[in-house]
Amino acid sequence: MNIHEYQAKALLKSYGAPVADGVAIFSAGEAEAAAKQLPGPLYVVKSQIHAGGRGKGKFTELGPDAKGGVRLSKSIEEVVSNVKEMLGNTLVTKQTGPAGKQVNRLYIEDGADIDRELYLSLLVDRTVGQVSFVVSTEGGMDIETVAHDTPEKIINVAIDPIDGVTAGNLKALGDALELSGAARADGEKLFPILYKAFVEKDMALLEVNPLIVMKDGHLRVLDAKMSFDGNALFRHEDVVALRDTSEEDDKEIEASKYDLAYVALDGNIGCMVNGAGLAMATMDIIKLYGAEPANFLDVGGGATKEKVTAAFKIITADPAVKGILVNIFGGIMKCDVIAEGVIAAVKDVGLTVPLVVRLEGTNVELGKKIINESGLNVISADDLDDAAQKIVAAVKEA
Repeated sequence: MNIHEYQAKALLKSYGAPVADGVAIFSAGEAEAAAKQLPGPLYVVKSQIHAGGRGKGKFTELGPDAKGGVRLSKSIEEVVSNVKEMLGNTLVTKQTGPAGKQVNRLYIEDGADIDRELYLSLLVDRTVGQVSFVVSTEGGMDIETVAHDTPEKIINVAIDPIDGVTAGNLKALGDALELSGAARADGEKLFPILYKAFVEKDMALLEVNPLIVMKDGHLRVLDAKMSFDGNALFRHEDVVALRDTSEEDDKEIEASKYDLAYVALDGNIGCMVNGAGLAMATMDIIKLYGAEPANFLDVGGGATKEKVTAAFKIITADPAVKGILVNIFGGIMKCDVIAEGVIAAVKDVGLTVPLVVRLEGTNVELGKKIINESGLNVISADDLDDAAQKIVAAVKEA
């Protein structure tokens, strides 16, 4: 689960991180009062969407010459003008795709005198089995570009979970970011704070880009991005309360109600599979035969008829889906349960696209019998390779 920048900063501030004063607003009428709460004379108006590259983004309604999704304002009047332009319009960035995202929230923040911009993030580094800091002196840029062009400028510092952030870690981080004086002292306080927040809140990612050294020599968290481990959210009601469903795909929201692992993709072949590994293999073989999957959907090992029915409805609700592949290996999951769920869903919502079903494993013969005697126009497949070829061919012929 992701949260907005202003929410992430409030969380970090509660841990003691240096964050500028700011006010989140949801309507243009709140702009003037919000700006008056800040010291000024420089203000920053920042679009709040779950995507990076906001400053370089473009509002589709405002034309190619309009300013981006992060704007400096040198007066309260300019703040109000920028808010009126930005709020409610669609911002397109590298991470949103061409459709963009509507800006429903803005964050008005006190400006900062920037001397240097640095990059810092924390993530779970599976190569060492530890949480790691990833830092670079090249902040404010696309870190992917830095990693590709100048990988030597990115430094990883792994943190032992028993020892926590040690003096040696602090020295390594300070050296990597070329900190000195007040900034180095601030870093020695900040790095343990960030690590503590990451671990205590079960984050999957904490990114500060940029972390700035101000002209007075001190550090400040200028931007913050947080992603949380969905499997641990039951421990964090305060984090769940920050969820903004308007930033999420409607189908993914519906899937979460039934505890389905669903991710919307850009293809046209809907997939319903049990097991993440099998789901990945199914998507791969669809691509191998020249088509694209419309989703990742893992119904899990213990799915009920109702859960399968819900999964099928979610797939068919996607107008981009031109064909469906059901690929089930019955271990814990029984093939007859899948068959009954598919039939119930088809009878409920109808079937207007080709459907290929491949069943194997527990109760496979019963499952096939249920499908064959259903009277539905279903294409049977003997194995995964056969199923993929059949659904790709059926979609191309449709």
